Amino acid sequence: MKDLTQGPISKQLIAMAVPIAVGMLFQTLYLLVDLYFVSGLGDAAIAGVSSAATATMLIMALTQMLGVGTVTLISHAVGRKDQPEANLVFNQSVLLSAICGAVTLAAGYLLSAPYMRAIAADPAVVEAGTTYLYWYAPGLALQFALVALGSALRGTGIANPSMVVQMLTVILNTILAPILISGWGTHHPMGVAGAGLASSLAIAFGVLCLWIYFARLEHYVAVHAAQWAPRGELIRRLLNVGLPAGGEFFMMFLILGMIYWLIRGFGPAAQAGFGVGMRVMQALFLPVMAVAFAVAPVAGQNFGARQFGRVRETFRAAALMSSVLMLVLTLVCQWRPEWFIERFTTDSAVVAVGAPYLRIISWNFVANGLIFTCSGMFQAVGNTWPSLASSASRLITFLVPAVVMSGLPHFTLSQVWYLSVATVTLQAVTSYTLLQRELRRKLGAVPAAAPAVALPASGAGPDAAG
Repeated sequence: MKDLTQGPISKQLIAMAVPIAVGMLFQTLYLLVDLYFVSGLGDAAIAGVSSAATATMLIMALTQMLGVGTVTLISHAVGRKDQPEANLVFNQSVLLSAICGAVTLAAGYLLSAPYMRAIAADPAVVEAGTTYLYWYAPGLALQFALVALGSALRGTGIANPSMVVQMLTVILNTILAPILISGWGTHHPMGVAGAGLASSLAIAFGVLCLWIYFARLEHYVAVHAAQWAPRGELIRRLLNVGLPAGGEFFMMFLILGMIYWLIRGFGPAAQAGFGVGMRVMQALFLPVMAVAFAVAPVAGQNFGARQFGRVRETFRAAALMSSVLMLVLTLVCQWRPEWFIERFTTDSAVVAVGAPYLRIISWNFVANGLIFTCSGMFQAVGNTWPSLASSASRLITFLVPAVVMSGLPHFTLSQVWYLSVATVTLQAVTSYTLLQRELRRKLGAVPAAAPAVALPASGAGPDAAG
């Protein structure tokens, strides 16, 4: 366990964010590696895998439900120096991960084909995406165990083990992908099925590594089968924090699925270009998302310890870091967006969609950074419902106009990208406004420089969920 209630906030954020960013980079490389090796199979394979990858947003939503609740409650318990509570939260999280994994595996085999038929541009894309999801379903199910174990460590202020495991799994995936996809050395190419299987095997290896770490090295929280019996009140608290956070990712899943549906009339090349551009953007966002992920344990432990001045300071430091990083990324994407797309495909039709997408969408990077930071703060204070409300507002402001525009003459892809920029900016303003209201309610109207002592206790308890 690492105590985050002492020492400089900025250094603690960076110390947490660096290994988180590396781990997230390697996690993102799962799909980028798959896209790289699948690209040799043609546009339909690229579009199929990238379209199917939107389903991973739904899994991310569900894993966030588990992960955010785990980080928040464990960090609060660590801040209060309540080890038994932290350990119980961890074991209930393990229980939930097993249940969610079983449901995900069943849904993956039952719903993959209907989902792909709903969003894909043609039968070849449907077949490629469905095949990929069938073989990737076990890996998606195991993501819950990976998140439960990693989130418990993050709540106690430790991020390095998860980073190392993510690195190892991606190295394994990179080795397996060309062997299984193209049949290197085996002479039995599996195509897109090999991409899904490589990822599933790599994730299974990662879960095994983290499980061994907990069994042999982790002492603050540990696996105790006796604590796996469901505790209704604790599960309710986990879900009260986690469900809205998962809902945010579900909103993103809906928006991405709708975009694929809106642009399917432009053909497989358009879907492939958007898919590659979206994955590149997510990779570029990793440093900023890592800062946001670091906010939750740093501010969360200080909230549990009732050091409210440090909670406010965490937000200021994280918002500044995020804004600077996003501004740099914006400038890079304005300069040479096609450079990123060409790393994955040389098809001029795909590049012609992906490059303009990155150039236009980069105008909302700074706004996205603020949204991520606010989301981390909502998690830290134990009330993620305002963050969900902010995401829901974008679901309305983006999807309704997008559907209307798609039925108008001369509808273009760039109209969708510009609409996205406007609605993300509006969401950033909404998130910031809601966060300031929540901080006043939970922390009191006390200047950030004021000593964090003798503050009113009303509504500011470490487990208050609003």
